[in-house]
Amino acid sequence: MTNPADHSWTHAGHGLPDSEPSLNTTAIATGLQLPAGFAAIAGDAELGPAITNNLARVEKKLREAIANSDPLADATSRHLVEAGGKRIRPLLTLLCAHLGDASLPAVVQAAVVVELTHLATLYHDDVMDSAPFRRGAPTAHEVWGNSVAVLTGDLIFARASILVSELGGRALGIQARTFERLCLGQLHETVGPRPDEDPVEHYLSVIADKTGSLVAASGQFGAIFSGADEAFEDILVEYGEKVGVAFQLADDVIDVTGVKVKSGKSPGTDLREGVPTLPVLLLRKAAADGDQSAVDLLTLIDGDLSSDEALAAAVAGLREHPVTAESWVVARRWADEAIEALAPLPEGVVKDSLSSFALAVVDRAS
Repeated sequence: MTNPADHSWTHAGHGLPDSEPSLNTTAIATGLQLPAGFAAIAGDAELGPAITNNLARVEKKLREAIANSDPLADATSRHLVEAGGKRIRPLLTLLCAHLGDASLPAVVQAAVVVELTHLATLYHDDVMDSAPFRRGAPTAHEVWGNSVAVLTGDLIFARASILVSELGGRALGIQARTFERLCLGQLHETVGPRPDEDPVEHYLSVIADKTGSLVAASGQFGAIFSGADEAFEDILVEYGEKVGVAFQLADDVIDVTGVKVKSGKSPGTDLREGVPTLPVLLLRKAAADGDQSAVDLLTLIDGDLSSDEALAAAVAGLREHPVTAESWVVARRWADEAIEALAPLPEGVVKDSLSSFALAVVDRAS
């Protein structure tokens, strides 16, 4: 629907007309592929096409939702959408909707909301982390500067808020509480743990807020707007929280251990930027407990990592230290707990796919 006042944007609130041709072609043309762990969807004769078609609808409506008559706002808002991405959060919304009636129009709109919210956080995160690349492309702040990047994130948050307001008061409440947790997670990451707070527990709390909260809301929206059994909502929220933490733990371990990352983020970026991640936090604990190898490695990590040689040495050292294997154990434990939370769900492709995804996020080579 176009705003008649200024034609500045088109929102994703309405279903596609029945006459729209070839949604499968649209999905292929926009490069949509199911992430690792969702093979069961692709292999299901009924669920596969339904998910693919709805992902294509989501992709189309994302572009409509961020369109703006102002050339600068339009270019900056499109920057990350057009860079691609796995669309994991909307995929979880669409998948969980198959516990009810996934054909209801509000399902796609809710999926658009969670992806817009995620995209907005990326603009802000990249500014705060001084990240040079995102999804293989220069970050928005590298192209347009910090202020424009932050304001673009705010604009995309606003578009998500408009769309979620059309879904009703309950959806708006979930979105508001999720947004609050996203902000608190970023705040707590920025200021670090209190003197009396365990750094590892603080770290896990941060990523639960920054990643787990929106993944949880994604599955919950799928259940709500498909009219699924209300009992499924708490199950999906618990699953989303835990699988979100597992996902972020795995991403962080991958970054600091030098495995090639398809997102375009250089291995060791977190080390160079001084971002605390689980392997480094466990290394500090090991050093405090008297592990001399941890003390020696921390001397390197806390030193000057501006050169590629120094960074490579730090990455190699951390990759070989036992704390990295310990970090993977922690990530897999969160994934296992996510799978356990799914036990009350009915058997079928939805449950199998959610379980497979939880395993896939902690079993990645890239």
